[in-house]
Amino acid sequence: MKRAIILMNLGSPDSTEVKDVKRYLDEFLMDERVIDKPWLLRALLVKGIIVPFRAPNSAKAYKTIWTEKGSPLIVISKEQERALQKEIEEPVTIAMRYGNPSPMMAYDLLLQKNPDMEEIVVVPMYPHYAMSSYETAVEYAKEQHKKKAYPFRLTFIKPFYDEEDYVEALSQSIQPHLDKEYDQVLFSYHGIPERHILKCDPTGKHCLKVDNCCEVPSPAHDFCYRHQCWVTTHLVADKLNIPKEKRGFSFQSRLGRDPWLQPYTAVRLQELPNEGVKKIVVVCPAFVSDCLETLEEMGEEGREIFLHAGGESFDLVPCLNVHPLWISAMAKWIREYGQGKREMILNETKQTAQA
Repeated sequence: MKRAIILMNLGSPDSTEVKDVKRYLDEFLMDERVIDKPWLLRALLVKGIIVPFRAPNSAKAYKTIWTEKGSPLIVISKEQERALQKEIEEPVTIAMRYGNPSPMMAYDLLLQKNPDMEEIVVVPMYPHYAMSSYETAVEYAKEQHKKKAYPFRLTFIKPFYDEEDYVEALSQSIQPHLDKEYDQVLFSYHGIPERHILKCDPTGKHCLKVDNCCEVPSPAHDFCYRHQCWVTTHLVADKLNIPKEKRGFSFQSRLGRDPWLQPYTAVRLQELPNEGVKKIVVVCPAFVSDCLETLEEMGEEGREIFLHAGGESFDLVPCLNVHPLWISAMAKWIREYGQGKREMILNETKQTAQA
């Protein structure tokens, strides 16, 4: 079969200039799966309030992590592309949900290399299902595919939060950071509004409504971000033999005043030293590539909050990036799917934006 692979991540501004950050934030926040409000209200919030005030500060934050080659997320994505290409025969390229390169740019590039392309397998670089990450990436890739009526078909690797190879790679990346004394390993995930969890629940009566809902079996778990983060945390912590009293679980990157998943990472970093947790190891499993949220929000802001509150040691685990086990895991999934040995395809998303 004539096919190719696209690694699809969130995206980044083209530069740290305020105008480029504004353009990026506008595209990002106007996504109906990120801020799921009616278009007019969303436009008033995003274009009239959020972007004008947020862009200058975001530009400053990006400047603290920008590299000579550009955005860390884009640079790392290209490194992942090159590393994976060494492992598999199919052509590999990258695409972003927001900014450049777009899925359409990736499609055109791959078609130039092979006009007889029959299938493109998209790997959304999100371990966990959320309407504002995995779902919007898949639906946007489909929209761009339909817009130009490309002759090849699209398939998508499903969220891999509990895949043995992912768990092993993540565990191995954390292990060296546990060789020294620590009081807690904090698993910090990107936050989402509670309403997104409710919208993604196909049963309409499980998520955030049943006691210990993440632990009670339900069809809702296929689309539940909170449950999938909870599963990743315990699979990795169990594999690393981290005692339950030394496991932390929180959510970062809150935006707006609506209730988001709790506990909030920034709050926990402030509280932990007063609870006797002075030496902390922080890992961000929702991200497979280091970016603004890991390098600046956690590596700079989070560190400052924790140390200022009385913490003594803040050890941030890098994302998987080009960890050999992570690259091998993706290559294995692609090979096994191609050989008919693995069902890794999620054929339908919940499509919750209009719910």
